[in-house]
Amino acid sequence: MYFKPTAHTLLVPFALSTFAALAQQTPAPVAATSDMGRIEITSGRDNETQERRESTASKIVIGREEIERQGDANLGEILKRMPGITLGGAPGRGGGIRMRGLSQGYTQILLDGQRVPPGFSVESLTPEMVERVEIYRAPTAETGAQAIAGTINIITREGRKGMPTELKVGSSFQGGYVSPTASIVKYHDAEKWSGNYTLSVNRFAAPDHSENNLTRFDASGTTLRQRVSDSHYGREGMNASARLQLKGDPGETLTLTPFVILSQGKTPSSIRATESLDGVDVAGSPATASSEIKNNFELARLNGQWRRRLSTDSNMEWKFNLGGWNSHNEFKQTSTNTSLIPSVSENSHVQDRSFSLGGKYTNVMGGGHQWVSGSEVESVRRTQSVVGAYQTIAGSADYRASTVRYAFYSQDEWQLTPNWSSHVGARYEGLTTEGSTSAGDVTNRNSVFTPLLHAMWRPNPDSRDQVRMSLTRSFKTPTMPTLLARRAYTRDDNSATNPDVSGNPNLKPEVATGLDVAVERYLPQGGVMSASAFHRRVQNLIRNVTTLESGANGRWLSSPQNISEAVTEGIELEAKFRMDQWIADAPHIDLRNNLSFYRSRVLSVMGPDNRLDQQPSMTANFGADYRLKSVPLTLGGNVNYNPGYRTRLSAEQLSTVSQKRVMDVYGLWRLDSRTAWRLTLSNLDPRNYNTGSVYSGNRVSENSRTQSQSWTNVQILLEKKL
Repeated sequence: MYFKPTAHTLLVPFALSTFAALAQQTPAPVAATSDMGRIEITSGRDNETQERRESTASKIVIGREEIERQGDANLGEILKRMPGITLGGAPGRGGGIRMRGLSQGYTQILLDGQRVPPGFSVESLTPEMVERVEIYRAPTAETGAQAIAGTINIITREGRKGMPTELKVGSSFQGGYVSPTASIVKYHDAEKWSGNYTLSVNRFAAPDHSENNLTRFDASGTTLRQRVSDSHYGREGMNASARLQLKGDPGETLTLTPFVILSQGKTPSSIRATESLDGVDVAGSPATASSEIKNNFELARLNGQWRRRLSTDSNMEWKFNLGGWNSHNEFKQTSTNTSLIPSVSENSHVQDRSFSLGGKYTNVMGGGHQWVSGSEVESVRRTQSVVGAYQTIAGSADYRASTVRYAFYSQDEWQLTPNWSSHVGARYEGLTTEGSTSAGDVTNRNSVFTPLLHAMWRPNPDSRDQVRMSLTRSFKTPTMPTLLARRAYTRDDNSATNPDVSGNPNLKPEVATGLDVAVERYLPQGGVMSASAFHRRVQNLIRNVTTLESGANGRWLSSPQNISEAVTEGIELEAKFRMDQWIADAPHIDLRNNLSFYRSRVLSVMGPDNRLDQQPSMTANFGADYRLKSVPLTLGGNVNYNPGYRTRLSAEQLSTVSQKRVMDVYGLWRLDSRTAWRLTLSNLDPRNYNTGSVYSGNRVSENSRTQSQSWTNVQILLEKKL
């Protein structure tokens, strides 16, 4: 049965859950008692809510309880249930993490408060490695202003005295393939030091099936092409992280956080293609091809933090981050008819090394002031070597590049009155990128000054209602590959919807002026309800533009350009509470609902659909957890929905993305206080994922559509505390 969600069907459950909470806020009359003052009793599960409530800058905190709730396989699956966060790619397959519907590069990712190096993927972190996640909706001077959409700060596992060893062993099943996994978290504690380490090993395997249909109208006539691809992906990996904290004099600590990621994978596939011109099959149709991708990835990093108390009111903190990663990919495709399916070979090596150092001074002054100032410097060096043969072209994409980033910032958190608090800051950041490519040497220098203002108002000092306001400036710098003027040839037929790719050394940073307003209510028995709105005006918007090179053998080429200004705005609603705390004798149900609406306009592109890249018009999450009283069983689930949308990239280009609706359910059976079995079904109702690209210009009209299949993932896990 086909079901198409509408605004009405999505708003009704959100409104009902919100009403259920608000309806219980009028208590029944009670006998008069003497005033004993304000008393609050909170449990561990309320700590994250309390931290969110007391922060002057708007943020959401996800603690260990929520990270463990559904037994997710990766961090992205946890984040997708948060307000305003979406994942790219096919349903149930993960993908780039995005905030407020904006594409991946607009979200700043931090690891233990430090910027992750370029090329680092959050998907490489397992939930067992993470203690909590902080989501900032607006930038601050300390966390950094490269956050037009927002900031996600991932805190690795922390050791606490008396914590038991945690062991998890299990396997998942998807499309007929088995993916076993195991992890262990162990804690140590002594008088002068404490530590913990996390080790996880896994083997992931999954099938892939996609169909691409292309229609082209040009001077040659009407071309129809279909390609069907079947493959399966296999990967073995090991992730390890640790946290060691050494205690010196009172107020002095040294924390070291190393982590290592190793993985290798292989993807064999087969392709079948048919093609016709004006209704007549071309010579050699149908054709077949076989291909294989091999990849290896190694990453090692060490984060460090040294904190020393200078006086009763001030302290100094130093942070450093050093390490690197290596990537090696081999691709080979052999075809029975190279005019229909190219024979391609490509061998690439990437080596990345980086180092960062930062210092921060904090002083708690009189009058409710807390002043923080600091500086940062980061150096990244990367080498890429690519040797490839693409049809009749032998191409390479070699380059050597380095970037140096430096920043200075200062901010003041000030309790103006018992009702008002403010957070005022400023940050200056500069970035220099230098590179050497086959096209010549490249140098790009940019700097951005970002003033930042946050304020919070409570009707009275003890109020559970509060209003947040932010006026900020943020930016997005071009990445190293987009700046370097190298050329990467397409592995398939070069066309308007499948062009070669080149960088642009003259790009400028995108700079956004933003306004955020949020109204929050923290419920007496736990939970939160909030409504927030934002507006961003982005200057120097970067977008890939496809052109046809001049000459008889000119190829289609896509390169990034600063094209225009853009405006984006949205509303995000959230309701999170426990029913049994509000309604007498209600089932023990935790409700987690959020609903967001977005719209955007690229001013130089005529509408309709002149939205920012990859931004849906809305996102929705509806989740619940139910703990049975008669048996030690907890049941829960979540529905995540993103509607389909079209994006007008230029007067000639249009892209389309189909809707995504992902349903996840789980059951947790506790045998005793230390042992539990977990069953998780992810993407319970698998749907095909459709994308499309249309080009019309230069006397060519081309329409390419791709359909990708998805599968339900079944996971069984034994969780044991030793």
